[in-house]
Amino acid sequence: MRYVSTRGGIAPVRFKDAVMMGLADDGGLLLPEDIPLVSADELEAWRTLNYPELAFRIISRFVDDIPAADLKTLIDRSYATFSHPEVAPVVHQDGVYILELFHGVTLAFKDVALQFLGNLFEYILAERTQRLTIVGATSGDTGSAAIHGVRGKAGISIFILHPHGKTSPVQALQMTSVLDENVHNIAVDGTFDDCQDIVKALMADLEFKQTYGLGAVNSINWARVLAQVVYYFYAWCRVAKPGQKVVFSVPTGNFGDIFAGYIAWQMGLPIEKLLLATNENNILTRFINDGDYSVGAVVQTLSPSMDIQIASNFERYLYYLFNKDAGRVRSAFDQLKNEDKISFSTQELEQVKRVFSSCSIGRRETLDTISDFRKKTGYLLDPHTAVGVRAAQKIASDEVPRICLATAHPAKFGEAVTEATGEQVPLPSAIARLEGAPTRCDQLPADKERVRRLIIATVEPVR
Repeated sequence: MRYVSTRGGIAPVRFKDAVMMGLADDGGLLLPEDIPLVSADELEAWRTLNYPELAFRIISRFVDDIPAADLKTLIDRSYATFSHPEVAPVVHQDGVYILELFHGVTLAFKDVALQFLGNLFEYILAERTQRLTIVGATSGDTGSAAIHGVRGKAGISIFILHPHGKTSPVQALQMTSVLDENVHNIAVDGTFDDCQDIVKALMADLEFKQTYGLGAVNSINWARVLAQVVYYFYAWCRVAKPGQKVVFSVPTGNFGDIFAGYIAWQMGLPIEKLLLATNENNILTRFINDGDYSVGAVVQTLSPSMDIQIASNFERYLYYLFNKDAGRVRSAFDQLKNEDKISFSTQELEQVKRVFSSCSIGRRETLDTISDFRKKTGYLLDPHTAVGVRAAQKIASDEVPRICLATAHPAKFGEAVTEATGEQVPLPSAIARLEGAPTRCDQLPADKERVRRLIIATVEPVR
């Protein structure tokens, strides 16, 4: 299996090189040359597999440069850290299925991918006797999951940028209370998009990238997306009848989680629609419903992990939408840079709607969903999951099962849940022990040169 860039400027690379490259050296994102297909018979055979076994069956189809026994060990070790024996259990509540993705060490769906990626990095670095400097941007959950995936690991330093004051208090503490010597937090005076722009700019500086061994943990790293493909298959196996199509409702900011669902659809998973649920930062909803992909200002909401305008993984989808035409992808992002928008043909927009539907859920509707769902079922939703559940509720369907991705534990966003329900959210021990914990964090302006200087002052060059 070889990997190519969405912008067509690199020679194909193998899986391990794709993992270490993160962002492609031409500024694009890496994708497999071909998507492996899964037959209906294979899907039926997979119903009885536990989560690590299923993960191995799927991930191994994209990996041919790691021995099978080693890959299986990496996967087993990654999911042994989860608190629930199923890793990602599915519960049925009020006519929708909820795929619980918050049973990892930081209580968010990012753990599903980042526990695996941390172990993968460590394996490859040991094999190559190399060191790695991870630079990542987060709107909240990616940062803590990435930090907990690599904290204390030999040969790895990690720098995580988050928008100062724009994550939940718990999200900030989960990052800044990790005091391992290889962990460095940077609070940026700006938005997530500013953080993401800095990371992309540093990655695009090839001399700096190679000198300091930069790597990516954001969902710009293909291994992140690959690990997330698994839980779409897992949920389908536990909900659907043989051959039955389902709808997945996905609260979406950076397009990585729903893009994993798109890969599952390409592999042959019976998906009726991928329902993209946004908050007030609704550029992706405007794109799907009206063909309007124009950048607006970022609005701070109850669901901060989705407070994003420029979604990195959207580029991966465009590569397929444009029939793998890397030149068309480059032109689209030139237009975005110059005009703050991307234009699409009528035919392209029709193709989008064959797979995706979308709706935007505002503050009041989010709070009402949390409150109403609690009263009716006793089940607590975090605000991101509430966005996805409300979107699913708007689809009237007795025939097609609706599976909502629960992306975080409600205790991570306790203020919003309390506002909605009037209840204090019981704190899991993983959060309760953060109260009063010492923290360490640098606060910097949204300036890539300031971040660059901090990295240079902190870590040794790798060459």
